[in-house]
Amino acid sequence: MSDWLKIKLLVIDVDGTMTDAGIYYDEHGNELKKFCTKDAAGFFAAHKAGMQVMVLTGRECAATTRRMTEMKVDHLIQNCKDKVAYLTQFMEEHRIGREQMGYLGDDLNDLPAMGLCDFVGCPEDACVEVKERADYVASVKGGHGAVRDIIEYLLRSRGDWEKAVSEIYGIGI
Repeated sequence: MSDWLKIKLLVIDVDGTMTDAGIYYDEHGNELKKFCTKDAAGFFAAHKAGMQVMVLTGRECAATTRRMTEMKVDHLIQNCKDKVAYLTQFMEEHRIGREQMGYLGDDLNDLPAMGLCDFVGCPEDACVEVKERADYVASVKGGHGAVRDIIEYLLRSRGDWEKAVSEIYGIGI
């Protein structure tokens, strides 16, 4: 375990991480996605703990735009075909080092970008290669609260979870 206290930016994949990896189309050809509402607590806690959230996905979907707007993500990048090139440029422009970044993803296309980040988390149903690279494997599948589980693990390891949750929801845990 590295010093995860330095993490200031969480990069999160969509399909298979925030969703169950299914792609649904309605009768008009619109793409639909099902997001787990439990992940919201993770997003809000990460923000409360001083982290920014970037959603970085290779697909573009209006449903993703809507949900990520509701989640108040700091950076929403869709239709990104080269996550490593994008993140490398972003890191340089914003003077962010790998020790300041975490990555949540589930599949082979996420592996190269994971190599740029100090912390890696993945859903229970991630591919074997990603699980082997991950610092933490969620106890649930993608689209079933995996993002919240991973963020909770990360914030608990930093000692930030209880304070963030207390401030957000006004509860003592």
